[in-house]
Amino acid sequence: MRGLLKFIRRSIATIVTLAAAVFVFHFVSPWPSALFFRGVFYLFTVQITSAIEKHVPSGVVSFTDQIYDPTSSRGKFDVYFPADALRRKLPTIVWIHGGGFISGSRKDVASYAKILASNGYAVVTVGYTIAPEQRYPGPVYQVNAALAEIVKMSNKFPFDVSQIVLAGDSAGAQIAAQTALVISDQTYAREVGIEPGLLRGHLIGLILHCGVLDAKLLGRGDGLIGFFLRTVGRSYFGTEDFSDPVVAKQFSVADRVTGALPPVFISAGNRDPLLLHSLSMVRALESVGVRTEKLFYPEDQAPPLDHEYQFNLDTAAGKLALSRTLEFLQTLKK
Repeated sequence: MRGLLKFIRRSIATIVTLAAAVFVFHFVSPWPSALFFRGVFYLFTVQITSAIEKHVPSGVVSFTDQIYDPTSSRGKFDVYFPADALRRKLPTIVWIHGGGFISGSRKDVASYAKILASNGYAVVTVGYTIAPEQRYPGPVYQVNAALAEIVKMSNKFPFDVSQIVLAGDSAGAQIAAQTALVISDQTYAREVGIEPGLLRGHLIGLILHCGVLDAKLLGRGDGLIGFFLRTVGRSYFGTEDFSDPVVAKQFSVADRVTGALPPVFISAGNRDPLLLHSLSMVRALESVGVRTEKLFYPEDQAPPLDHEYQFNLDTAAGKLALSRTLEFLQTLKK
């Protein structure tokens, strides 16, 4: 009997210890919740990418896994351009993928990049190390390094490095916008601690789809949204407080725009939880005189347009977003 009681006590103690360890690990480390959301984002991305594949035209060549950061397995970019472009230089779109800073891959936007390339562009999709593996401002450093490598590779690929357009979706839009600020504003570049990898005169445009652009609008949130925001904060910044001075001062690009930025195209769906970020960015851009092309929809748009709506080319809205994006790109050509 004593042996049984001793076994029970030891078992209870073990269970309590394991439960406590899980509890502490969850709140001390962002990894459990980050991995959970990676799974959610993966399922969402599979749905998007499978739907867009049928819209990819033929005649686009691909050069994948070009290394720009040998210290990171994600420090690579993929290149797409029309098959007949090897002997001529093309305006070059550098696209930064989304994923809430904690998930995603450059492969997620491969099909969309091919569609853009088929319209007469070289398109580079840049990978970067996601959080928690890497915290802010690591991805901005990496994208800046990728731009420097793209310039070096212009003798190998048809990049017209005097005509570079930065583009991104969701978290990638924020990284693209922040990189554009680094290139355009020397004071900001020194503050972030980055030597621009591209000349300001060579950055001719910025495309922002469904971006997270204004830290003031993040707040804490409730339910699953709040859980996600806390996960991103702990993973990317090491803090759940989005009013943290560094976050608010550097990351919140809507608060840092200057008239030195190139022309911008910006869009978001009417049911996108990040819609207000894009609207805030538009107000900031227009207040300093940056040419801003925008595509938004009525509040009662039906069916409602969710986050990353632009990738759904089976819808009229997705087709319109692509058409307007291409029209904007056409206006930038030198």
